[in-house]
Amino acid sequence: MAEPTDPQSPLWKRLAWMAAIWLASVAVLGAVAMVIRFWLKV
Repeated sequence: MAEPTDPQSPLWKRLAWMAAIWLASVAVLGAVAMVIRFWLKV
């Protein structure tokens, strides 16, 4: 992420990390929901 010499990373970089983490969590939750849905259907 940010180097220790950097007091603060740029705003766009922090927002990009937040968006990437949010997208990854939504994708994982969606995949888990689909697995549970298919599992309960059987």
